[in-house]
Amino acid sequence: MRLSGCFKDGQHYEEGAMFKDNCNSCKCENSHWRCADETCLIQPNLIEQINNGTYGWKADNYSQFWGMSLKEGFSYRLGTFQPSAALLDMRPVTENTGAAADLPEIFVASYEWPGWIHGPLDQRNCAASWAFSTASVAADRLAIHSHGGFTGNLSPQNLISCAIKNHGCKGGSISNAWSYLKKYGLVSHACYPLFWNQPLPMTCAISSVFDVEGKRRATKPCPNQFETSNHVYQCGSPYRISSKVADIMREIKENGPVQAIMKVYDDFFLYKSGIYRHTSGEPQHEHQERLHSVKLIGWGMLEDAEGQWQKYWIAANSWGISWGENGYFRILRGQNECNIEKLIIATKCYL
Repeated sequence: MRLSGCFKDGQHYEEGAMFKDNCNSCKCENSHWRCADETCLIQPNLIEQINNGTYGWKADNYSQFWGMSLKEGFSYRLGTFQPSAALLDMRPVTENTGAAADLPEIFVASYEWPGWIHGPLDQRNCAASWAFSTASVAADRLAIHSHGGFTGNLSPQNLISCAIKNHGCKGGSISNAWSYLKKYGLVSHACYPLFWNQPLPMTCAISSVFDVEGKRRATKPCPNQFETSNHVYQCGSPYRISSKVADIMREIKENGPVQAIMKVYDDFFLYKSGIYRHTSGEPQHEHQERLHSVKLIGWGMLEDAEGQWQKYWIAANSWGISWGENGYFRILRGQNECNIEKLIIATKCYL
């Protein structure tokens, strides 16, 4: 007599039993497992294809992504909206002071300004790369432009909770982020730390007003009670850098890291090391690309297995230091890979 129910790994399960296979739920129905057919964020076949291929980079299986669907990855791990028309229409700054050949082959902002360049944070499942990249670029430039007058990080949480024209952990525009930073300023990351004990939706715990001297001051003490300084830091208007490689390089070298917006495909979530390029032969349906904002901190060159020199950018992501190369990634330079060179934003910050 045949038992009703389903078998898995040699064990018998009753009708209606359920289990989860990566991101897909399976249910025992009529003695068969019926499983959902979502594309998962972690795709073992794609990892194997990349690692056995000659793409110039390696992929990995990240535990923090296991069990998430690709749709959830796009929804929760990115969060940068399409750039506004005003930003796209902004006249780029073009330098006429030489070509890329006049610049060093390797440049890393954290070596040029040790202690002043801030490492990657982790946005977790908060779709706010727009806030993390903006705050990080601003903090680096504030340290550089003030010659070390302030070297702390700035608070992405301040932007997430208080820039009401954006949608917090549901996405936002870098235009609105820079506008808020210029008008209201940000406190330090130490003052207003990430996901500070707040229920959703997050409420703004600290803002700023003009004082009698016409400067911005915080309206409340720091949300972090162990931090006493609630000083407000501001930046000027953002400006766009030309998409010419030499102009981007020169801006980073002379003024500090810049913000870039890139297309993200399913394989990018799996990046572990090497020089990233979108793998060829993979489907590029509209639902499989979204926008992400990151921080470019430098560039370099690397000789590949065939003896060809590959040029790359060095970028800081916001998925924590367990992802990629300690939270950073390298991406092909000079070919507008994933539109990484299309829209480059910078600013000047001051104490």
